[in-house]
Amino acid sequence: MMDFQRPMNLSGRVMMDDGTAPPEPVILYLVCNGQPRPQGYTDMKGRFNISLGQNQTVMADASLGSINEATGGFGSGGRVPGLPGGRMGISERDLMGCEFKADLPGYRSDIVQLSGRRVMDNPEVGTIVLHRMANVQGFTYSLTSANAPKDAKKAFEKGVELNKKKKYADAEPQLRKAVELYPKYALAWYELGKSLDMQKKPVEAKQAFEESIAADAKFVSPHLELLQQAVTSRDWNLIAERSDTVLKLNPFNFPNVWFMNGAAYYNLKKLDVAEKSAREAVKLDTQHRNPRAAQLLGYILSDKGDYPGALEQMRGYLSFAPLAPDVDTIRKQVAELERLTGAKATAQKAEPPQQ
Repeated sequence: MMDFQRPMNLSGRVMMDDGTAPPEPVILYLVCNGQPRPQGYTDMKGRFNISLGQNQTVMADASLGSINEATGGFGSGGRVPGLPGGRMGISERDLMGCEFKADLPGYRSDIVQLSGRRVMDNPEVGTIVLHRMANVQGFTYSLTSANAPKDAKKAFEKGVELNKKKKYADAEPQLRKAVELYPKYALAWYELGKSLDMQKKPVEAKQAFEESIAADAKFVSPHLELLQQAVTSRDWNLIAERSDTVLKLNPFNFPNVWFMNGAAYYNLKKLDVAEKSAREAVKLDTQHRNPRAAQLLGYILSDKGDYPGALEQMRGYLSFAPLAPDVDTIRKQVAELERLTGAKATAQKAEPPQQ
């Protein structure tokens, strides 16, 4: 009997742990075999109604993706192995071991188990609650949005829709109107910065992101954009400074920022700080989306004389990125680390026992 793929709809609501709707749209993820895949967004009231596996054009945070790309990170591109779905939908068998969750950095989401779910089941999955994580100071949304006047919100929403359609020049005047009506509108300043950045106006974009931070210093997104600009300029001091700020606001949700922080301090010859950050990048990147974190840690440990530790990380890099363009170079480095590790072990055995 053939297992046909058909659209499977899920509907429900995402709620903050204080009973309110999320202040802005939240991404919904299908997670199968540990691999997350974005499926859609909530509306402004937290409601969602989506079809699983429809190859919807939903992207995670653009700043994080571009940071990873700028540093030579590897992405799967297209369909991820082990994830179900396609243009025709999804089969019931595909959902074995799959979960459905919301994603908002700084929050832990309730999980909806999808194993055993059938296409004809009631699509309503109820309420998914987002629980605030301890020790996270920053937010991926701005608390100032709630105080925006009606006309400012209307202009902002028009600007956001135009940005989504890649009509950045048309979005700019709407977003400028929003911040003129409400200068503390941190989210509108942020969207204006993105619009200007896409129009190749980096100086004006930087000013908009700085205005966003001035309006709400705990709003993480503009900090990420300024970090991206620092990455593009290869200014290691500025990368260290910008990434330090992001990690102070949220140390749990941005493994790529830990990676950039480690890379900055490595280039600044501050190996102890670099090692700590690289280890955090490796620990948080449980899906090995940025194998270069292991490579970076390997370089740091090698420079500190920890050849066995460096060897472990470089072997990990090869296993996580077997098709990397620098694989031949890394194999030579692994061979040298194996030689150094063996030589060090031989020297330690030859040392006379201490009295």
